[in-house]
Amino acid sequence: MRKVFQEELTQVGDQLVEISRLVSEAMDKATTSFQVADVDLAQDVIAADARIDFLQNSLDERAIDILALQGPVASDLRMIVGSLRMSASLERMGDLARHIAQLARLRYPSTVIPASMTETFNKMAELDQEIADKLTVLLESRDLEVARDILKANTAINDLHLSVFKAIAAPEWSESPATTVDVALASRYFERFADHGVSVAQKVTYLVTGAWQPNATEHS
Repeated sequence: MRKVFQEELTQVGDQLVEISRLVSEAMDKATTSFQVADVDLAQDVIAADARIDFLQNSLDERAIDILALQGPVASDLRMIVGSLRMSASLERMGDLARHIAQLARLRYPSTVIPASMTETFNKMAELDQEIADKLTVLLESRDLEVARDILKANTAINDLHLSVFKAIAAPEWSESPATTVDVALASRYFERFADHGVSVAQKVTYLVTGAWQPNATEHS
């Protein structure tokens, strides 16, 4: 029975990695579609989000079955409960990638972001992709140095997000109301994607250390 239980835990971990890889792929395609107004790529992201949702539901059902049938305790219980929470964050990251792709599709054949903001959003996209890629590495390796890298990238995204809102609130901002809304929404999507990545990183840190210290690695 113990061997079966450990195999089930391994399968839960493998499913988290699979979802993370799909999220990383979705963000890569979403940001490309967003940057170059590729409507076909945007549609791919929107359609593929159903796969992420399906895998999240499957993982959650498996985890709940383990809780009900195996009665895990201590570290194993943390693993199951943590996996449920991480799957929810990863699913939300997939949703946010979809939202970015939907913006690209909405404004096609134009790009969403005005030229004056291109550099800022390119950097946000680059950092979000770094977070997505590192999450997969973190889930596979449990290397807390990777978790620290994710937190640092999130701090940089928060700064960029703040700069976007300062820019659209400035007297010299002259873009249309529709563009202003698009810029604000897009910035929020990128920022929230990173926040959910941090949430996963914090939960992995908890699984490794057994201590819930959400800000412990932020400045180290």
